[in-house]
Amino acid sequence: MAFCDQTCLSEGLPRFKGNLHSHTTNSDGCLAPEQSVAAFRAHGYSFLCLSEHDLYTDLSGEFDCEDFIILPGLEASAYLYADESEGVRLRCHHMHGILGTSEMVASAPERFCHMERLEPIRRHGTWDGAAVAEELAERLRRRGCIITYNHPIWSRVEADDFCDAEGFFALEVFNYNTVNESGNGYDVTYWDTMLRRGRRVLGFASDDNHNEGKFDDAFGGWVVVCAPALSRDAIVRALLAGDYYSSSGPDIINWGVSDGRAWVDCSPCERVNLIAGGPVGAGETVIAPEGAPLTHAEFALRGTETYLRIECVDERSRTAWSNPIFAD
Repeated sequence: MAFCDQTCLSEGLPRFKGNLHSHTTNSDGCLAPEQSVAAFRAHGYSFLCLSEHDLYTDLSGEFDCEDFIILPGLEASAYLYADESEGVRLRCHHMHGILGTSEMVASAPERFCHMERLEPIRRHGTWDGAAVAEELAERLRRRGCIITYNHPIWSRVEADDFCDAEGFFALEVFNYNTVNESGNGYDVTYWDTMLRRGRRVLGFASDDNHNEGKFDDAFGGWVVVCAPALSRDAIVRALLAGDYYSSSGPDIINWGVSDGRAWVDCSPCERVNLIAGGPVGAGETVIAPEGAPLTHAEFALRGTETYLRIECVDERSRTAWSNPIFAD
């Protein structure tokens, strides 16, 4: 197995910072949409998905401007309850439906309307988790959406509930809200489980902010997208292509493979991890020497790796994640 020489983030394109997971007073958030938009714009964000629970909103006409856009969407749900009283939720699927490109919407058999509610799927006692996940994803796909799978650790799902399910292009690997709420916001283990099974799934980091004031849940997880323009079509195409990185702090300037070596350029970091699929022992970490933060790291490849991804970790343990690339 081999990796062709490549630079993984498009060079020469603008980069746009965005949050794909946020809530307002239209669902269970505490900021009105205009307050949330103002806050994210003030923090340097270029786009925001207002992903209300089971409620599709399209506020792009109200908030889109030259330097900021809304990605219309929702966070759709499926629940496994202990019994028909629905007093105890055992597991759930939360998936984003983010409105796709104009071509996707035009060819969709159904379309969402602003403020349309999508009723959750409900099961009692037991479920076929993967089948339910695919059913939920299909509901969103039929309406012209691209689909993500959100916070599986927090949702109490097992690998068989979703890892082999089809229909979503990205997994939420860092959720700032659930990190601070309950320590359940890191999902890279499930990501690598899927990648090791051959699933070519991307990752993303987000806030899932509700702005309740109980703990910090905003401006802590984001994506940086390489796109030719700040438009829904351009951002969605770049997301689907994996032309972005995710972060809770550091910047990835670029990374790639050259002459049998993986490399990365980044903002100053304490360590850089090469995460790789393949036999036991695949992958490597470079740790900065005392007093000399890393801004570049290289790794000799063994030729047995099935996929590669990069993690750049700063002195506060904040991390940036590349998307994976795969052997030829």
